[in-house]
Amino acid sequence: MALPASFLSEDQFTCSICLDVFNNPVSTPCGHSFCQACISSYWDGGRRGGGGGGSKIYQCPLCKESYRKRPELQINRTLKEITEQFKWLASAGVSMDGTDGGGDEGLNLHTQHQQQPAPSQPQRPGEMPDRIFAEMMTRFQQLPSPGVPEDSISNPNISQNPGPVSTRPSLQAQNSVHLDLPPPYSPPRRYTVSGSTEFSSNVPLCPTHLKGLEFFCHTDNTCICCVCMETQGHRGHNVTPAKREWQIKKSQLSISEVELKDIICEKERNMEEIQKSLREIQAAAERETGGVVSVFTKMISSVERCQAEVLEVIEMSWRAAERRAQSLLSELEDEISELKRRSTALNQLVLSEDYVHFLKTFPTLSNPPPSKDWSGVSVVSELTSGVILRTITQTVESLHEELRNLPEVCKRSLLDQPVARPNPKIKRVQEYSDDITLDPNTSHPRLIISVDGKQVQCGERHQSVPDNPERFDRVVCVLARQGFNSGRHYWEVEVGGKTDWDLGVASWSVHRKGKITVSPAHGYWFLSLRDRTEYAFRTEPSTNLTVNIRPSRIGIYVDYDKGLVSFYNVDAKVLIYTFKDTFSDTLHPFFSPCTNKSGRNEAPLIICPVSK
Repeated sequence: MALPASFLSEDQFTCSICLDVFNNPVSTPCGHSFCQACISSYWDGGRRGGGGGGSKIYQCPLCKESYRKRPELQINRTLKEITEQFKWLASAGVSMDGTDGGGDEGLNLHTQHQQQPAPSQPQRPGEMPDRIFAEMMTRFQQLPSPGVPEDSISNPNISQNPGPVSTRPSLQAQNSVHLDLPPPYSPPRRYTVSGSTEFSSNVPLCPTHLKGLEFFCHTDNTCICCVCMETQGHRGHNVTPAKREWQIKKSQLSISEVELKDIICEKERNMEEIQKSLREIQAAAERETGGVVSVFTKMISSVERCQAEVLEVIEMSWRAAERRAQSLLSELEDEISELKRRSTALNQLVLSEDYVHFLKTFPTLSNPPPSKDWSGVSVVSELTSGVILRTITQTVESLHEELRNLPEVCKRSLLDQPVARPNPKIKRVQEYSDDITLDPNTSHPRLIISVDGKQVQCGERHQSVPDNPERFDRVVCVLARQGFNSGRHYWEVEVGGKTDWDLGVASWSVHRKGKITVSPAHGYWFLSLRDRTEYAFRTEPSTNLTVNIRPSRIGIYVDYDKGLVSFYNVDAKVLIYTFKDTFSDTLHPFFSPCTNKSGRNEAPLIICPVSK
């Protein structure tokens, strides 16, 4: 946001190392700000501690607070934004008193606490007005030297007249005073350049002395008049002009507003992530619903088809029994007809008077006709035993039991199955993406690297390449051209359907000839896949990992200063594994497509552009 020019002063934006306006300001843990390049150079050339270990000590140039481990410095984006606006105001010719390059009324505090105008003089754009610089020089001279009690200092607002300031010292001299004479620890007394401090007639009056409440006591956090400074217990307190303090606080509110806007933007991004997750869950619920309905519809169709088939079995069994019964009945009817015919013939023979015919026929009719033994003949069927109904009943009851338990089984599955939750940090690590290309001078002779240096795959035979010292001669791997020994870095690699691969980082000084032991202790930090399903981080022994969602693209993130190496499933936005260590050598991205395995692993590893 834009800040009024009257709220800005050059000393607020000056690096105490280079004595110039901040360039990429960073803040140390003790709260002081410096240019990023300045503090880095200061620490890079810093002395080592006096201990036997020779460990490096990192100190703040201002307060001399020491750190055994080099602090991680982040760009102070709020201060950078305000500094850029300050530079713009200076380059646009806006004077620091809020006017457009006009003169400036002088202001000096003296023993009578009266405000007297001083002759105006031209002021260069972006510089501190002379009246304020003169006042601050006077107050710097009043600061206690080492060993002098603070109580011996007179009230800062009752300054001894330093005399007119004819020539303004350079910005370097201003900062030299600040560095050579550090003030005692107290709430900072910073003065913004705000033009004339003449109070209007409606200034509230002190209820005791009926004087204007023109000053602010930091010690008691209250507004006081000029008489109160010498009485009422305010003598020797930290006192500044009330209007200046009011303008400083307004400037701080403007900075707070910028910070609040950043926080609001972060919260809004969190809301967007939650809403996006909700939409994804809703889409997943719709997919699950459609799938479940489809499965149950198919099951209902299967039940109906099974019912028709069972009914057909029953019908066929009944028809077979019916045909057998009809055959037996027909045979019995024939025998009964024959017996009836013989019975009729016997009756007629009894009534016959022709004894010649009787004697001739009697032998034939007196013997019973041949007949089948029907005592063991019957019509039976499995239908009468109810076996089909019992079988169906048992199966259906078992199915009913499974169906009754199915909702509970699904619920337990949801609770037991680890959910692949999107990791919001992956969006942040993608901000540190690097343009990575492969270094052919380090690749194993069997590896084939594309012209653009973005793909690598294993060939069937060795290529004719120089046996230079940096080339791997036994392990089919390659390093990237890019190396880093500080900061954060991120890149993504497409692994597709490969069955085996290795991805990570390696120290430039690793052993490359003959058999190689791969572990963090030997300068290798990488993730491996073997036989399509076995994931591991290569430690001694290897750390086996459970990966629920098979990744097709791997994201590798390295924070050199924190000693972190992390691996992400980019498609699922899930963190796979993080390893913490301490780095001391230059790291290079490490790639191994592994051998082809008879064509089952011949796909290349592809370095992909990162979508931010």
